[in-house]
Amino acid sequence: MAELADNELVKKLAELKLEHEAYSHPACMTADELVANVPLASDKETHTKNLFLRDKKHGLFLVTHATSTAFNTKKLGALLKLQGKVNLRMADEALLEKHLKVKPGCVGPLCIVNDEAKEVTMVLDQALMDYDYIHSHPLRNDASVKMTPDALKKYLADSGIEAVVLDFGKDLPAPEPKKPVAAAAGGGGAKQANPGGMKKNAKKGETLLALQWKKEENFSGWYSDVIVLSEMISYYDISGCYILRPWSYKIWELIQVWFNAEIEKLGVENAYFPLFVSQDRLEKEKDHVEGFSPEVAWVTKSGEAELAKQIAIRPTSETIMYPAFSDWIQSHRDLPLKLNQWSNVVRWEFKDPTPFLRTREFLWQEGHTAHATFEEANEMVMAALDLYTRVYQELLCVPVIPGHKTEKEKFAGGHTTTTVEAYIPISGRAIQGATSHHLGQNFGKMFDIKYQTATGGTEIAWQTSWGLTTRTIGVMVMVHGDDTGLVMPPRVSPLQAVIIPIVSKKVTLQDATPYCEAVLADLKSKGIRAKFDDRSIYNPGWKYAHWEQKGVPIRIEVGPRDIENKTVRCVIRYNGDKIDMPVEALGDALVTKLDEIQTAMFEKAKGVRDDHVVQVTEWKDFVPNLEKHNLVLAPWCSGKNQEAEEWVKKTSREESLKNLGEEGEDERTATSVAAKTLCIPFDQPELPEGTKCIATGEPATCWVLWGRSY
Repeated sequence: MAELADNELVKKLAELKLEHEAYSHPACMTADELVANVPLASDKETHTKNLFLRDKKHGLFLVTHATSTAFNTKKLGALLKLQGKVNLRMADEALLEKHLKVKPGCVGPLCIVNDEAKEVTMVLDQALMDYDYIHSHPLRNDASVKMTPDALKKYLADSGIEAVVLDFGKDLPAPEPKKPVAAAAGGGGAKQANPGGMKKNAKKGETLLALQWKKEENFSGWYSDVIVLSEMISYYDISGCYILRPWSYKIWELIQVWFNAEIEKLGVENAYFPLFVSQDRLEKEKDHVEGFSPEVAWVTKSGEAELAKQIAIRPTSETIMYPAFSDWIQSHRDLPLKLNQWSNVVRWEFKDPTPFLRTREFLWQEGHTAHATFEEANEMVMAALDLYTRVYQELLCVPVIPGHKTEKEKFAGGHTTTTVEAYIPISGRAIQGATSHHLGQNFGKMFDIKYQTATGGTEIAWQTSWGLTTRTIGVMVMVHGDDTGLVMPPRVSPLQAVIIPIVSKKVTLQDATPYCEAVLADLKSKGIRAKFDDRSIYNPGWKYAHWEQKGVPIRIEVGPRDIENKTVRCVIRYNGDKIDMPVEALGDALVTKLDEIQTAMFEKAKGVRDDHVVQVTEWKDFVPNLEKHNLVLAPWCSGKNQEAEEWVKKTSREESLKNLGEEGEDERTATSVAAKTLCIPFDQPELPEGTKCIATGEPATCWVLWGRSY
């Protein structure tokens, strides 16, 4: 392509007369994104994963391996025969630009020619030599170069680079899944045996339509498989953006329907505000904009013309809504003003994107209210948080812990922040479920939201904001999913029951249809979301697997004997129970059964969560409990002590990395091994007199919940 012909490395390949093909593709920051978004012609071709590592004693290394190769940094030193203590870790961005003149996410073996001082050791994966073609970036992550292994070796040799070729599978022990921190979806923590998240090769006769990873074997790979194969998402050609397919969007719609009915009871009305915000408005509240500044996406051009002033795409809507609040609120009679909007938000963060959990664009609801008093605003904050607790616990069957955020973790520019925190058992990580903020009068002062009181005075309004996102769906998947696929809580399942006929020569599909349609009509009359799967191109076994993978709570099987006996067989997705039930009053019976499933799923998840919340009063027990996948309740001196909070984060990271035998972690990781405060729980255990803060040794005033977090 013309724009790639001027690329320095592509030109060098041409000068060396080496066979190659340069092509453009969607920008991909990671190898996982390349595998997902840039499919290759055959399994004899591979993308590469590239690591720029440093060791204080042994120097710098550029390691290039196939995305399917299991790479272990601990073994790299032994394979290189490095002497003495070896602490290989990711080099920082400054070193990368200094030595290889390339940005993060754009690294490939070709950039080694920029190491003019020859201070970087090039390490190649032996497995790459077995592929017909290797694909790798030429200093940019929106393009790749396709070449043979021989062409790559000649390129390096002609450039004066002596590469070390290693067999990364040599003498590598089997991974010990219980010892390191399990890698979470999105990466981070200890590395999995297959860091690229590649699927295992299917054995002969197996289908790749089934999940290729077990949940406990490779959580990241399992999660990716589940959400794609259950038809929840499809990947898009812009990194961090995903297509929500009907199955996942219906879940969001069901949450919307429930939530709208509840906020209407609170006097909240729905509205919609523009997507764009001027720079002046966005930057009006200093603390607020500083909290979002790194993530703001800007529109700078209209066609080919530069805009006179750049325009931001909303990262949140306070600065969009509040000028209107200022216009609308003039008198105490205009209060309270309670609005909600369902919209999309763009936050252009560069940490590892994970569908539903961490994306550059996501869907949410955001409520914004204005009140005459602090107390009224506080009541609204707590009412919204209670709804979020109910969304997770009553709809999604996910237990949450409500509480206040510390000063360090509160919403930028707000007075206080409340939160509900969920727990993901396999990764041992917490995840912020939703937040509700008391904004105080700060934004009212900035945007001149004043009103005339009943006595003729002038006051600033007290405000709140609160939001819930499509992250809810990802949390639900991680908590309940199993090695077959999704396990859907009935209240948010797009389908609650699916009817599958078992046809034969004796009873054809045409024969079974009236019976199945009668069952379907009965279920629908009771408000059950149900479907009769009458597709003739698939056999019953395929249908069973398909709907199990999508997590439908109840499968209803109808065979010749069922028709004869006027019964059906119900198979319960979450526990596998098989129950023969009479067709008479089946709808009423299944309404009860769905409620039983909903309750049982919540109680099961709550039991697992409760087993992993521990109280710790001494620092020596803090990190060991994180390693056991626990959330830690620890005595604390003050939610405002940001310095001590930072000490815990730094020290827990250092101790965790030491336990893993690693010196550092990628600063871009979305899942650090460090602990952070999750909340100061509303439900406080008894705090014995004389209890000391776990960090400072000062008298403790409360218990704080800590954990590794997404």
